[in-house]
Amino acid sequence: MSNSATFHEPWDLSDDQRARYRAISNASREAKKRALGGKGPAPVHAINTPTLDPLTLMPLRAPNGLRTLSLFSGGGGLDIAFERAGFAHVASYEILQPAADTLVKARPDWMVFGGEDGDVTRVDWSQYKGSVDLVQGGPPCQPFSAAGRQRGEGDARDMFPEFVRAVTTIEPRAFVAENVPALLQRKFNDYVESRVIQPLSRNYDVRILVLQAPAFGVPQVRKRVFFVGMRRDGSIEDFHPPEPTHSLPNDSVVGLPRCMGARQALGLPDIGHDGLAPTIRSTLTGPRHTTSIVSSASAARKWADLELWPNGVAPSREQARAFVAKDQHFRLSVADCAVLQGFPQDWPLQGPTYMQLGQLGNAVPPPLGYAVACSVADALAK
Repeated sequence: MSNSATFHEPWDLSDDQRARYRAISNASREAKKRALGGKGPAPVHAINTPTLDPLTLMPLRAPNGLRTLSLFSGGGGLDIAFERAGFAHVASYEILQPAADTLVKARPDWMVFGGEDGDVTRVDWSQYKGSVDLVQGGPPCQPFSAAGRQRGEGDARDMFPEFVRAVTTIEPRAFVAENVPALLQRKFNDYVESRVIQPLSRNYDVRILVLQAPAFGVPQVRKRVFFVGMRRDGSIEDFHPPEPTHSLPNDSVVGLPRCMGARQALGLPDIGHDGLAPTIRSTLTGPRHTTSIVSSASAARKWADLELWPNGVAPSREQARAFVAKDQHFRLSVADCAVLQGFPQDWPLQGPTYMQLGQLGNAVPPPLGYAVACSVADALAK
């Protein structure tokens, strides 16, 4: 779910729009400089300690002997998921170098191909035939998302055919591909059938799942679509979609704990109400590099209702505390966004702040990927 500078597509802005954005950016930069220099308003929030540890949503399973190859690895959402589910890591491919740097920093013993070496269009996948049990990855979602203008196969960032090429060449026992639910809109029906389902169905039974992140404990509104394939020499009947582990904050399912609201997850004071965080927007899509994770006007209203400040996300909690938001709401840090996305808060995201946020916003919430990975592992074990 990553993209590179080559694939990043800024909006076509007028001179007036560009000037307005530049003025906003400069004003924010100056305010931040004053705040961090001790010349801004006095801090109003204590540094928080999250209540939610996302790793508790992904109990570490014993090694299962299955080997996984990761494509479009990004900041590691699916890689974390499959590792926690007991899979052995073979290699990761990621064209965005800062994201590849994150994986190297987090797991120095992993084989990680980044930058030009991570460009999947250049890889001869036959080298992995016989040595990989599962291929997993999230081809870039921009060709299908509203933010990416939904040009489908007419978008140079469409990499689903490359995922299909890897699977059909390597012939693993199973595969998992994920993307945005918009891929299942009617306008993409022919694309999904001809470019994904038909070529993969020659040797695989394919299931399509749409799952909600909060159903697996992630305190954020986010849906993902998963394509799960099992090689026909096995049995797709052994695969059972993951059952929710949590009920939604406003629901009550007997036997299931409720998914935490965003404020509770972040360990913030009770203000009388709480709820799921809006979908964290990728900062790598839009008219400019930004540290705002707001995806829409309605999302902005929800963030405000939660009294969370999602514009100008700070690199650290200390800087977030020092840089008081205009309405004195709690300014989010990168570590806070990691928790809301289901990442370990100490996951060593690399690159400038907007790049770290882009890695989070583009990622599969690891607990959601973990649920799918466990279901696949259980099916392959039978």
